[in-house]
Amino acid sequence: MLYLLPRLHRMSSILTISKCYKQTLFLGLVSLFLFSCSEKVEEEIIINTIASEFSAPVTRDFEQIKEDGVLRMITRYSSRSYFLDHGIQVGFEYELIQAFAKLHGLSVEVVIPVPGQSPIQLLNNGKGDIIADNLMVSKESSEWVHFSRSYNKVNHVVVVSSDLGYTPYQVDELEGIPITISKNSSHYSVLNRLMDAGWKLEINFTEEERSTESLLMDLARGEVLATVADVQILQASKKYIRGLVEGPVLARNDEIAWAVRTNAPILENQVNTFLSQHMWVDEDGIPKRSEFLNVLRKKYYLGNRQVADNINPIRDQKTMVTLSPYDSLMQQVAVEFGLDWVMLTAVAAQESKFDPTVISRAGAVGIMQVIPKYSELTADSLLIPELNIREGARILSGNIQHYSYMDSLESWSFALATYNAGAGHVADARRITMDHNKDPNKWVNVSSSLLKKMEPKYYESTRYGYARGIETVQYVQNILNRYNTYKAIIALSKQSRPEAKSILGFSNLKITG
Repeated sequence: MLYLLPRLHRMSSILTISKCYKQTLFLGLVSLFLFSCSEKVEEEIIINTIASEFSAPVTRDFEQIKEDGVLRMITRYSSRSYFLDHGIQVGFEYELIQAFAKLHGLSVEVVIPVPGQSPIQLLNNGKGDIIADNLMVSKESSEWVHFSRSYNKVNHVVVVSSDLGYTPYQVDELEGIPITISKNSSHYSVLNRLMDAGWKLEINFTEEERSTESLLMDLARGEVLATVADVQILQASKKYIRGLVEGPVLARNDEIAWAVRTNAPILENQVNTFLSQHMWVDEDGIPKRSEFLNVLRKKYYLGNRQVADNINPIRDQKTMVTLSPYDSLMQQVAVEFGLDWVMLTAVAAQESKFDPTVISRAGAVGIMQVIPKYSELTADSLLIPELNIREGARILSGNIQHYSYMDSLESWSFALATYNAGAGHVADARRITMDHNKDPNKWVNVSSSLLKKMEPKYYESTRYGYARGIETVQYVQNILNRYNTYKAIIALSKQSRPEAKSILGFSNLKITG
């Protein structure tokens, strides 16, 4: 869920709730709160409506995910869970999910909910398969999702503005200080437990969904007086946000986990098996982590200043990442060849991670990994980004035209497969498809036939012989996944305010088409 960063100019833009006047149904990840003292019967009707919406998840367990070859990860765009770093998809949650997916031969598609859209709803209607977003395990959400075993334990602390003039060290010193949190913040359950225990706390809910980082930035600007953060995010944010004062600890060792559908036991078991290899508790009750998990924690939470400078969301806006370092060039070239510039960017990310100097073992050169013997340009010329991108676009455009009688998604799938494996292997796969009485104009059929080109009984009778079809199938799927994610990020950036765009790195993004 992409939490953009609107400024709070007036305190009236924040919804305030206190213990003695609240009747709140907190649904954890569900972006819905009830703020009224209405009749109990009205509340029951609303609760029943919500329960009906989330009580029937689609049937899609690990077997279906494996069959599709895609694991759909629901997360938000943030500098810890998932973000673009010079056009490359990164983030703590993203890399951890990628490790799980790679173990099972799956590609990952990132699903970013739009503002007001519930991650749980996306999960249960099958638009996503797993929520991975620094989730705190909570009883409130357990009715609609199953939490995995935890892969982290965090302490929750109050963070106050230096403008407050003093530092509260105990919970009772928070009385009279409005604590601002997001509508769907998991920190609410922590605060609610304290209020149920008799502590007098005042909570402000923002009207818009916000990330912890964005509220910490508001705090540093003096626009709110206090918020809640887990210690890891606070320590990481301190590397690039000044004026954050750590207050009292509200809860210790809360568990962080992923969430899956309640009717996906095989996926849940596979996830738990994977996570058990990366975090466990020893006989003394001390959490232990794998080397891989420790590397991720250091990279995104405990790293040095250099790491923080590379990933923080508010560094110099003039050098902020858009989709890639070559957005303007991608857009210009895409117009010349009648291509979708976002797809062109997704191909470049897959081919080279935007490295103009890379040369593969097969001799493919540059950003679009063009093979010189199939180009009119020399290898040296292909090291020039503009020439390389234009040549890659020319080849892709020719592929698209070859399959122009298909609909857009099919033509792009075949064009990408041809770009990766060559026209001969794709033609072989289409013939195998026809031999099995299936439609050779459907990528889902031809992709299965490409896998058959790894088996002697099939490839020995084809014109172009053996091909590592699995690589081409995954290549196409990875690019389509990345394209969908890029489009979601662009759509969300267009909804944001100007200051939000620049903070998140969209200040230089030119939207076309």
